[in-house]
Amino acid sequence: MKVQFLILTLLFSSFTISCQNTTEKNKDLEREKQNNVSAIEVPEENGLKKAYFASGCFWCVEAIYESVNGVEEVTSGYSGGHTENPTYESTNTGATGHAEAVEVLYDPNKVSFSSLVDVYFGSQNVTQVNGQGPDRGSQYRSIIFYQNQEQKKSIEEKIETLNKNLGNKKVAAEVYPFEKFWKAEAYHQDYEKNNPNNPYIQNVSIPRLNAFKKQFPELLKQNN
Repeated sequence: MKVQFLILTLLFSSFTISCQNTTEKNKDLEREKQNNVSAIEVPEENGLKKAYFASGCFWCVEAIYESVNGVEEVTSGYSGGHTENPTYESTNTGATGHAEAVEVLYDPNKVSFSSLVDVYFGSQNVTQVNGQGPDRGSQYRSIIFYQNQEQKKSIEEKIETLNKNLGNKKVAAEVYPFEKFWKAEAYHQDYEKNNPNNPYIQNVSIPRLNAFKKQFPELLKQNN
């Protein structure tokens, strides 16, 4: 029996290591690809701009940005990977390179891109690698997407400032040129609003949102 248990343990360990190695290889491929692509700038429409962020579960991030004054709409989706038409199931394998992300439609006359980046760092554990809170894996990693050099410079300056105060730790967020955003399945949209009694929403998403609200009351919409 012990021999069988040992064999099963070794097989499971080999499988786990294999999965981890595959995920790391995919991440390395993504980093290499990002160094060779140019950022795509999304055209402004009716005075509104779009920004893209990945910071753990998109249910949480969507609710946070929707509470910010000047934000008109937030859409959950996927970005940062190398496959076409990613789905929730395929992204969760870690093999697509995509992360759960949000598209933030905002009024630049009410809130700046720089402030949206402040919201980003102010609503997450900035040093957690490959996830936020209980959500772990490359699909939950932190990425800020820039659309031009001005945005990239702003992001990098904020990261540099944060790193100076982190001691031996470093900001985990990666900085990628924006290429494409894939909208997630319909049931993921406004998930926190539509599923307030879901255990994950009650125990993870809402506490994260409330912590952000407490820290940045000046950025909130009046009805929040």
